[in-house]
Order: sequence, then structure tokens, then C-alpha cells
Amino acid sequence: MRITLIIPVYNEAGTIDQCLANLEALEGEAELLFADGGSTDGTLEKLAGYHVLRCPKGRARQMNQAARQAEGDVLWFSHCDSLLPRDGLRQIREAADRGARFGCFHIGFDRPGLLMGCNAALSNLRVRLWRIAFGDQGMFMTRELFHEAGGFPELPLMEDYEFSRRMRRAGVSLRLLPGRIITSGRRYRRPLAAMWQMFHLRCLYRAGVDIEEIARRYRDVR
Repeated sequence: MRITLIIPVYNEAGTIDQCLANLEALEGEAELLFADGGSTDGTLEKLAGYHVLRCPKGRARQMNQAARQAEGDVLWFSHCDSLLPRDGLRQIREAADRGARFGCFHIGFDRPGLLMGCNAALSNLRVRLWRIAFGDQGMFMTRELFHEAGGFPELPLMEDYEFSRRMRRAGVSLRLLPGRIITSGRRYRRPLAAMWQMFHLRCLYRAGVDIEEIARRYRDVR
């Protein structure tokens, strides 16, 4: 079983070195695709020698384009500022061998503190109770399922949230793997305010508020 690891990037010169060091430490073999949305800050120079796809900007579009060119039986999506568990490939293979079609990892944050710990715990609980995963939890799925679903909806944000909701409506189980991804807390400079705002934006999305308006509010939050 071959796995393709897809990482969308855009102006990640400040995080790409740590990302590459983490990828070099992964155990096992995988196809690695970087989907670049038009970086201008030196990201591409640091990715010299890697398989980089030039894509229209937009995380969903970037991931979808990479997925169309992927050769793996399983697609694993991650973020440039997330650190993957060393044995993540093995965990995915074992889960897929047991019939998992869609899954993710536990999440932790690189910022210390009680609030960030609570945020991680709530994120992991959300997977168990509501079967909703986000991109920084390292979502993976079979290539067959991904294409059956039509890929990620090409929204300016919340493409991962909407994909999870569609999988839940379709009755697809979400497998939570034991490994932990450590992701950047850079958007949580004020943890409580950011957690509340993210919850509020999801509520607006479910209520049918225009996604462009939600995207504007998200940029204001960040």
C-alpha cells in the first residue's frame, strides 16, 4: 500500500526548515508532494530537490490538484507548521489494512499552557463525539474515497470542516489514530479569544452565512 503525503504551502519560508527536518525523520516510505500556491518569500528555493506542484492559491485548490496527481492508495494531508509522529505512516497503513477509509491523529500544540491543553483535548473529543476532523490533525483517506467525494470543497476556508461533515452525512467512519501531531499555536496569540472566535465562525458557517464574509472575519481574527 502506497501513501502520498500532501502538504500545501504558501510563503512558509519561516517554517519550512522545521517541516523538512520532521519529514526526514519519518519512518517508512511515502510519496511526498508539496502544493505551492505562488510563494514569493524563498519557500520554493528551500524546496529545491522536492516534488513541488505549482497551483492556484487556495488551500483546497492546492490539495485537490496534488491529489489528482498523487500515486498513493491513501492520501495524507498535513500543514507545513505541523510536526508529524515518527511512526505516522505505519499507523495509517495498519488502520487502512483494518478497513479504515478516513481518519486523523490526535492533536497537540507547541504553545504551553492550560488553555492550549484544553483546546487540544476538546479537538480530540470532537473527533470522538461528532466525527469532525480538521486539517491540522493530519486527515487521511483512501484515494478512492477522496475522489468519490469530489475532493475538498474549494472554499476560502473550512474546506476540512465541510469535508468531515460530508463524510459524516455519508456514514463514513472517522478513525482517530493514537499518534499525536504537534501543530503551531501561532494563530492563538490570545488563546481564549481565538478559541471562541473559531467556534463562532463555525456556528456562522452552519447557519449559512456567506463563506466570503466568514473568511473576512477569520482574517480579522488572525
